[in-house]
Amino acid sequence: MAATPHGPARIHWFARLEHRFHAWRERRARRRGRVASVLPFPGYGGAGWVRVVGRVLVLPRQPRMDDGDDARVRGWRSFVGIPVSFATVTVSVGGQDHDVVADRGGVIDTRVDVDLPPGWQTVTMSVEGGEPVRARVFVVAEDVHFGVVSDVDDTVMVTALPRPLIAAWNSFVVDEHARIPVPGMAVLLENLMRSAPGAPMVYLSTGAWNVAPTLNRFLGRHLFPAGAILLTDWGPTHDRWFRSGREHKLTNLRRLAEEFPDIRWLLIGDDGQHDEAIYTQFLSEHPDAVAAVAIRRLLPAEAVLAGGRVAGDDHSADAVPWVSAEDGAGLLEKLTEVGVVPGSDPDH
Repeated sequence: MAATPHGPARIHWFARLEHRFHAWRERRARRRGRVASVLPFPGYGGAGWVRVVGRVLVLPRQPRMDDGDDARVRGWRSFVGIPVSFATVTVSVGGQDHDVVADRGGVIDTRVDVDLPPGWQTVTMSVEGGEPVRARVFVVAEDVHFGVVSDVDDTVMVTALPRPLIAAWNSFVVDEHARIPVPGMAVLLENLMRSAPGAPMVYLSTGAWNVAPTLNRFLGRHLFPAGAILLTDWGPTHDRWFRSGREHKLTNLRRLAEEFPDIRWLLIGDDGQHDEAIYTQFLSEHPDAVAAVAIRRLLPAEAVLAGGRVAGDDHSADAVPWVSAEDGAGLLEKLTEVGVVPGSDPDH
């Protein structure tokens, strides 16, 4: 809802209701002695800056394992954390402290000016004087000209996300041990990273930030290369009931194109949602920012659960190659044929 000549835009009533509900939950939790903490997510950066991502939550107490790590719990527990709106978070990086403010959903997504060497680096975040937590950011060197952006649901992980009941089961009930990786996708992404040392890996999904810890463990367990994770919030915005997943993806793709004007991205998705349409629009807007597009075709049973496939367009006249296959091995073979993965062996 846009601002009017008579004053600022009104916030959607559902967004106001959600905020009041979370504020009530937070007051109750704090009366019980619980405090806010920062949940960090992998970010990325470039020469002179980093994008730090995390979320401020009041979390329920969880049992701990013998090694001190939090016990692995089913996905629904990550949804019961209470977001702390507009919390002030201290980000420490490069020997300097920066105070940043989380958004209404407790999400920290901020750019900090700092010079860090290329590769994975560590920053810390703390809130309300609590113990700092470590977050990782991947800093891209200035001479890197290739990167990978991959969807998650039905691209690296079989979830059948468009079906609400199945999506709810996957998100709230099933833990990461029960989630199924798409065959060959970890090998494909590992080959891409090995063929382009220093290239950024970005997992861009319409999934909620609540599933980030589960997703991070899933990627590590199934040997996917480490990368930045960019998710969204299922909650309402100032002018609509729920956020647009398509706009979330386009906004982040456009941001990557602006932040890394010399990088050409391999875009990986599937034909069960809107990835092809999103990538087509981004390619039309930033033709010099795309190296190729790889679309994973859902298997017949997956397509039924996902509500069908999106009919593919003819991309033979596009300036960049489009390839498609049913699994990572097929995509790796076709990307090798068009020269996107130089020197790799599709059989390994």
